[in-house]
Amino acid sequence: MPVRSKEMLMDLWMSLLLVWITCVSSASMTPIIGQSRSTQTGGPAAVASGLGEGQRLLSRAKRGWVWNQMFVLEEFSGRDPILVGRLHTDLDVGNKNIKYVLSGEGAGTIFAINELTGDIHAMKRLDREEKAEYTLKAQVVDADNNEPLEPPSEFIIKVQDINDNPPQFIEGPYHASVPEMSAVGTPVTRVTATDADDPVYGNSAKLVYSILDGQPYFSVDPNTATIKIALHGMDREMREEYLVVIQAKDMGGHMGGLSGTTTVTVTLTDINDNPPKFSKSLYEFVIPEDRTVGEVGGRVKANDRDIGENAKSTYNIIEGDDQGSFEIITDTQTQEGILRLKKPLDYENKRTFTLKVEATNIRAEPSPSGGPFKDTATVKITVEDTDEPPVFSKPMYLLEVKENAPINTVIGTVTARDPDASGSLVRYFIDRHTDLERQFNINVDDGKITLAKALDRETDTWHNITVTATEVRNHSQISRANVAIRVMDINDNAPEFADEYDAVLCENGKPGQVVQIVSAVDKDDPIQGHYFDYRLVPEMLNNPNFTIKNNQDNTISILAKHDTFRRQKQKLYYLPIIVTDNGNPPMSSTNTLTIRVCGCSKEGIVGSCNAEASVLPIGLSMGALIAILACIILLLVIVVLFVTLRRHKNEPLIIKDDEDVRENIIRYDDEGGGEEDTEAFDIATLQNPDGINGYLPRLLFTEATLNTIVIYCFFDKRCANSSLMFYCFFLYICS
Repeated sequence: MPVRSKEMLMDLWMSLLLVWITCVSSASMTPIIGQSRSTQTGGPAAVASGLGEGQRLLSRAKRGWVWNQMFVLEEFSGRDPILVGRLHTDLDVGNKNIKYVLSGEGAGTIFAINELTGDIHAMKRLDREEKAEYTLKAQVVDADNNEPLEPPSEFIIKVQDINDNPPQFIEGPYHASVPEMSAVGTPVTRVTATDADDPVYGNSAKLVYSILDGQPYFSVDPNTATIKIALHGMDREMREEYLVVIQAKDMGGHMGGLSGTTTVTVTLTDINDNPPKFSKSLYEFVIPEDRTVGEVGGRVKANDRDIGENAKSTYNIIEGDDQGSFEIITDTQTQEGILRLKKPLDYENKRTFTLKVEATNIRAEPSPSGGPFKDTATVKITVEDTDEPPVFSKPMYLLEVKENAPINTVIGTVTARDPDASGSLVRYFIDRHTDLERQFNINVDDGKITLAKALDRETDTWHNITVTATEVRNHSQISRANVAIRVMDINDNAPEFADEYDAVLCENGKPGQVVQIVSAVDKDDPIQGHYFDYRLVPEMLNNPNFTIKNNQDNTISILAKHDTFRRQKQKLYYLPIIVTDNGNPPMSSTNTLTIRVCGCSKEGIVGSCNAEASVLPIGLSMGALIAILACIILLLVIVVLFVTLRRHKNEPLIIKDDEDVRENIIRYDDEGGGEEDTEAFDIATLQNPDGINGYLPRLLFTEATLNTIVIYCFFDKRCANSSLMFYCFFLYICS
């Protein structure tokens, strides 16, 4: 309570001191104003009266008053308005009716002026942090007509600061981190406080920092507000987070100053200062011998008080596994060491294992304690005996048998044993799903595989069967083995032509021309490869028409001996050829090659192979000649029918119509023969079919014209294939 009274007394004295400063500054301005105004005595009016008429005075009017800045204390809260300052002019001599006018920032609202005395008062409580200064204008005017007596003058009212704003931590609360075990004096973070008071006026904005909570672990620099480590050996594993309270006080930290606080949460980050440690020194596991490779046999765990990467460890087997039966890997999720089988276990061979396992930190850093970042533990493994299935001597058997082997031939033997100490007997069976045709049998006691049906290599070269071995004592213990049986080839197939050849011989060919190249195939597959021998049958050795030539590549060429082959004489020739392979014993077959005789062009292109084609006219196709013959026959039939009807009816060959014959003439684009054609017939005769004597007129074609047309139609292809041919024959018959 006494301390608070002293602070209130100090604030009262400070306020009185500021009021006194303001009053002294206002009083000191009055003489200056009067002095400056006295320089205008005998001013412009007196000087102007001494000038002659028509003269003009060129001079600058002087101001009626001069003053400096005015000051007002912020946050003043008296009952009456506070006097800021007083304005005065030399024109105010008591006998003049003048008044003072104030304008500018805050005039009339914040600041008011006494029109008669010029006193300026602050009407409201001011805040320097809101607005630090105001610019106003003052002027003296005539009270009767408001005419200005002097030019306006500008001045500034500044708001004087008081310590009314405490320091503030704008960015707080803060969070920072520092590695554990950091040395004393290690910077953690820096905090910053701001004060809205005037930093250039007094100590209102001069801040000093101190720590209120967080000792003895941390300290703070009073000027820079840097937080530092103050205690040696701060261990994250003991305590990870600290709450530090920082205070900022203005007035340089002196009594009466305002203060603000903030909190800083400091977290110690982890370093690798703790080694891994096994929870037990001895681990014991029991693993059945039938556990498959890759299965988990047990788990070990080395704990590390560190976190993140610093807590990760790797595990290794450093002793006791000379056979390489185990491996240990790290579970990335739980950081456990997983012991897995690398090889199958055998109770009858080895029943116990004693392993030494080591856990080592991945990130090894110098420890403050100087100890190693690793730990070891002993793992004892006991192999448990189980009833195991029989084991074949081989995982896969490869057997061979010739395709002509007789029934019940022994192909091979498979063997299996019971690995258990009791040693049960084993029985063998063939999985009939792999031998649907039951081509093989097996002896259930000794595992001998025999042939049940004859084999054919050309049908199936390989046979894959599955053999099972079962314990007599426990039928559920079954093992399987794959048996691949290869059928060996013997020479039991004769060679034959590779294709059904269609040999063609040209009539106009030369002696020695190649008629056909012949090759052979054999279903057998000898080891040394195929070699075929070709020869004609004995009765054809002296064949007068054809001979064969060995091409030395398992093929032969059929050659013609002469060039007098004609289709009219013989269209087809049959040439039997014997093909023999090189097997043991050799196999042979007789194959007949059919050769057709055909007509060919000069270039050797095959045309027609029919015998009647040779009687056709040269230059005309079969289709064209058939069409010509059909047309001739059709025309003859039409003419015979026409003549027969005429004789029966006694009608003229040409019937006269009332219409002009010329209107029914069909126009062709073929050009006429000119005057020669007009001489051949008379158009008037056509118009009068009865003639003079009533007989049918004969078409007057000249003999030369008819012969020319007929010869042209027979030997020109275009005429033979067109309708002009019909016209030619019609003219010839009618003539």
